[in-house]
Amino acid sequence: MTANTDEPRKTGPLLTVPAPGRAKAADDRAPWQMSDHFATAIVVGIIVIAMQISSYFVPAYIMPSPVAVVKSLADSLVTDYAQILITMLRLVISLMIAIAFGTAIGIITGTIASVRPYLRALVFIDTGIPALSWMLMAVFWFKDPEVRMFFILFVIIVPIYALNIHDGIRAMSKDWLEMCESFRPTRLQVLRYLIIPHIIPYVLMTTKSTVGYATRMLIFAELIGSSLGIGARMGLAQATFHMDSVIAWTVLLVVINMLAQGSVGLVERYLLRWRDEAAVR
Repeated sequence: MTANTDEPRKTGPLLTVPAPGRAKAADDRAPWQMSDHFATAIVVGIIVIAMQISSYFVPAYIMPSPVAVVKSLADSLVTDYAQILITMLRLVISLMIAIAFGTAIGIITGTIASVRPYLRALVFIDTGIPALSWMLMAVFWFKDPEVRMFFILFVIIVPIYALNIHDGIRAMSKDWLEMCESFRPTRLQVLRYLIIPHIIPYVLMTTKSTVGYATRMLIFAELIGSSLGIGARMGLAQATFHMDSVIAWTVLLVVINMLAQGSVGLVERYLLRWRDEAAVR
């Protein structure tokens, strides 16, 4: 008698792990639970209605109508697309380099005990310095705005990855390490076959939680230390009392953040496609 491979594997009274390759039954959920997109559309609709109602009672420089915001957003996409590209390039390049350095520092602190206290002390000191302090110091230290933006994001993002990767390595099961060492591997082989595959979920998790924070820090840094980019354009809109432009740029940043989160999610599903998904009943 053959087993039914379509049945979920039960790991406990409350935790169910679906069999690999089995899609969730959409009919098991109510219409309003079908997707997060439905909830997002409802929230956006409520915000738009609230903006429209508020625009009837206050001046446009306090709360413009949704139509004015959409018009300003369309104009910005046409006339200021170069500013958007500048901000996106700054974000992507800085984030990629910060991920590489932060992951490397996390691996070193998690595997080399002799340098662990010194690097961790440096990371903890970095995390205790406010972002505004780094921004002001960057303005004094660096003349080139691009160097300023990169420096600010680098010193803010690297400690986040270093700490998370370090904690991920320290949380590794000792059984895995003992099994790997039974084959007498070299340090490079341990790094390649055990540590790197183990920390990939931590890197992706940190990226999903960091990309929005990094975007906000970059916009703030552009507002203070650069004349180019979305942050600089938002500062100009604020100085000229164009609230519709401020909200339009904000909407664009929300969309960019959602696209970035979705892209990281796609990469995560591809790299971790071998994992079964646990669902709490």
